Amino acid sequence: MDRTLYFTLLLIALCSVSECVQRQYHFINEMKNWTEAQRYCREKYTDLATVDNMNVMNELNKSVNDRSVQFVWIGLQRTSCDEWQWSSGEPVLYLNWATGQPEGRDDCGMMLKGEWHDLPCNSPCRFICNNNKLILIKENLTWSEALRYCRQNHVDLVSVHSEEIQRRVMNVVKGASTAAVWLGLHNYCVMNMWLWVSGETVCYHNWAPGNGTTENCSLENRKGAVQSGGDQRWISLPESHKLNFICSRY
Repeated sequence: MDRTLYFTLLLIALCSVSECVQRQYHFINEMKNWTEAQRYCREKYTDLATVDNMNVMNELNKSVNDRSVQFVWIGLQRTSCDEWQWSSGEPVLYLNWATGQPEGRDDCGMMLKGEWHDLPCNSPCRFICNNNKLILIKENLTWSEALRYCRQNHVDLVSVHSEEIQRRVMNVVKGASTAAVWLGLHNYCVMNMWLWVSGETVCYHNWAPGNGTTENCSLENRKGAVQSGGDQRWISLPESHKLNFICSRY
């Protein structure tokens, strides 16, 4: 098989796998209305649960460790335009409404035995949170030093697999003291491609023009950073630059 075709097929396969690796979910066995649940999740974790596909729906169901619980808040809310969106602001692209739902009367969404129902937002329910916290470290380190710091103190340098995570990164880097901030993105010279430190391929892209292209591996190794100002795109920089960086903590 042609070498280029082989690596293209491999990349597609890896992208399909990496899409399944997004969030962890936490069932909160406390009774709160939807707004109180949202506030709790944003303070303790990241947000009320977002559901992208059936695999995530199954993970959500498994996170409810008390099988006597029926009604559970997730991050569904109706907008003023009579459309549904997630608490994170994302549109609802994957749907799992129960038959006859939503009924059109209520403005918040909950899960009952894996299916979605609308419910009055002031109803007390248990709920599920997403967890994908990002932490800006305002120390100026090389990429390798930043990687070591994140792995010793948190989990890893951040990997950006989706537009949702990119939006969180954009919010975090506003407080940076350097013009760019390290991500967990590195050029893998052997295959002449960019990878995340988690080992996953770069399926979602947000490169600034002229960046993320073929790199000259005979020169200094290049790593990926995100601009802290402007349109906050990704850029390729020599790994010896000293920048702030973002760690992930799950």
